[in-house]
Amino acid sequence: MISTDIAVIGAGPVGLFAIFEAGLLKMRCHLIDYLPQVGGQLSEIYPKKPIYDIPGYPSVLAQELVDNLMEQAKPFHPTFTLGERIEGLEKRGEADFVLTTNMGTIIEAKVVVIAGGLGCFEPRKPAVENLENFENGKGVNYMILDPEKYRNQKMVIAGGGDSALDWTIYLAEVCSELTLIHRSESFRGAPDSVAKVMALAESGKINLVLNSNLHAVHGGDKLEKVEIVQNRSMEKSMVDADHLIPLFGLSPKLGPIEDWNLNISKSAIEVNTDDYSTNIPGIYAIGDINTYPNKLKLILCGFHEAALMSHSAYSYMNPGIKYTMKYTTVNGVSEF
Repeated sequence: MISTDIAVIGAGPVGLFAIFEAGLLKMRCHLIDYLPQVGGQLSEIYPKKPIYDIPGYPSVLAQELVDNLMEQAKPFHPTFTLGERIEGLEKRGEADFVLTTNMGTIIEAKVVVIAGGLGCFEPRKPAVENLENFENGKGVNYMILDPEKYRNQKMVIAGGGDSALDWTIYLAEVCSELTLIHRSESFRGAPDSVAKVMALAESGKINLVLNSNLHAVHGGDKLEKVEIVQNRSMEKSMVDADHLIPLFGLSPKLGPIEDWNLNISKSAIEVNTDDYSTNIPGIYAIGDINTYPNKLKLILCGFHEAALMSHSAYSYMNPGIKYTMKYTTVNGVSEF
């Protein structure tokens, strides 16, 4: 049996930052993730995707951010169970929780923090003719793991959110030809990213096709052309393409968490924004897996949630005691 102060379900960026915040309060963390490595979606789906909204980093690659978070957490000696999924959760007595994984691993914790991002997820696939025929290495992918794979290739990206915009900006300097297709004239992404994409289109570095949808894909053994339909005129056109990346988000599935008697709304866990606690005392939810009024699904917001959660968890574990951080200096280096 593994014993810890806080069991963190999910080893994505928000879960990793929770190690640091909990560590400052002298609480030990054990992280559990179904993926075989830490980093969550950042490592699994887009390790080389640039991220632009982390304070102090005008731009940082997703995997670089994960590596930095691990380095930041290192002094607090976190432990991990990777490649296993939490199947059961039981509350024993007033404070202790016992979690069991699909491999039979048992973790005992005083607090449980759910930081599972979107939970178990799969990409949303558009209803496009012949799409399945070009999956599995034949030209259609739903995530970008290595952008160098697309160097000097003809690329079509479809979507209007942050991922579609960020990859368009990045791959404009990699691909020989890049076309961004979006179903409307307005985007859901950050205004600054929209402005950059518009500037790329005006300068001729990308082809921007608005008010249009994917209709079909064509080719022999591999993808050769993407067929587009204009929403108003219903006129169809073809774009040469070696690769098509539809970026329409992920479809979340909570899995066993749905059976834990938590308050759930639209596949997300409802929390109290005072401290991101759930309706079950001792269980918290931080990051994309939670929901509350005006929720923003940003890594930055998840970091804020992790900080407030940690202080509340300390009070939950130590009722009536207020923790005061003390600083010492060893060889000129400040330590907690």
